[in-house]
Amino acid sequence: MFGDSLSAGYGIGLERSWVNLLQQRLQREGYDYRVANASISGETTLGGKNRIAAALRTHSPQIVIVELGANDGLRGSSIKSMRSNLAAIIDQAKKTGARVLLVGIKLPPNYGMDYTRKFQDVYTALARENKIALAPFMFEGFAEQSEFFLADSVHPNERAQATILDNIWTPLAPLLKAAPGHAGHAYN
Repeated sequence: MFGDSLSAGYGIGLERSWVNLLQQRLQREGYDYRVANASISGETTLGGKNRIAAALRTHSPQIVIVELGANDGLRGSSIKSMRSNLAAIIDQAKKTGARVLLVGIKLPPNYGMDYTRKFQDVYTALARENKIALAPFMFEGFAEQSEFFLADSVHPNERAQATILDNIWTPLAPLLKAAPGHAGHAYN
């Protein structure tokens, strides 16, 4: 797992995060993958671009789940630089032979319709251009429901984690080897 606070268990603890639930589901369904979580709270796409090579060397993943961009968006960063950074992360992961799943983020409308649309379009375009899997929106099904978020209204609470996993699992499942019990590493 290669992401930011949304995957690092911010405010709830890693043991209750969707990433830990992913490890449990993999085991329960007979997949012999070990999930290595290289997510860092506050991470931007630039920070991810700068550390992806070391993370790939350390973990040698077969699958890389990329969940970055939220902090770029919340800071009003350039869409062009965010896109370029994500493209570089995807490219480096693919060069190792890893399968890649890109996790999409949406911004609240107060950032302006033009910016939020262009921001969201980055994920769809990169997935299409790189022929990689896409989870269109990790908060699908609860984004507008405050009871699924911490008091900061940004980070999902423990109640939301199972839904996030379901949103990730759907596009992730085809990337897993067809035969349960296949040894490997899922790297988010």
